Amino acid sequence: MGPARLLRMYESPRTAHTHLLTPAELAEIRALLDHAFDGDFAEEDWEHTLGGVHALVRDPDGLLVGHGSVVMRRARHRGRSYRVGYVEGVAVHSGHRRRGIGGGLMEALEQIVERAYVFGALSASPEGAGLYMSRGWRLWPGRLEALGPDGAVPFPDEEDTTYLWGTVPGSGEPGALAFDWRDGDVF
Repeated sequence: MGPARLLRMYESPRTAHTHLLTPAELAEIRALLDHAFDGDFAEEDWEHTLGGVHALVRDPDGLLVGHGSVVMRRARHRGRSYRVGYVEGVAVHSGHRRRGIGGGLMEALEQIVERAYVFGALSASPEGAGLYMSRGWRLWPGRLEALGPDGAVPFPDEEDTTYLWGTVPGSGEPGALAFDWRDGDVF
């Protein structure tokens, strides 16, 4: 049975802004993320997941089995600042993986990025990179920086984990892609 057929066993992804989610739904999302990341989902990671549009997938019994969100970030490239849809908190419950849920979540999130942002970005673990690349996300080929409180901070260790959806204007020209600063993991 292919992933598209398996996904049909689940609800289509529901999208909702953080402010439309109930406290119970937010608690479900947080519990799923803690489970999916084996307890390695810090409070800062949770904070980064909030404030944007969430995609949620439930199984036929109503259990939340998949989540991802798109939040707005700013990125500077070649002297211009861009509105970026940054994907956060993508997770599928361990008992429901390899059934097309991740692809369904990403399709919903990609539509949000395409309609509301100049381009999309995310930081992928080695385990997650295959999903993103199979959907057309491309590894950013240049330098990465963050605009910290004291100026630009290079992040060379993130240069092989940051993927983009869509086209960064001027991306064929050299120069760093510099994201806004945030506490915890910047990328």
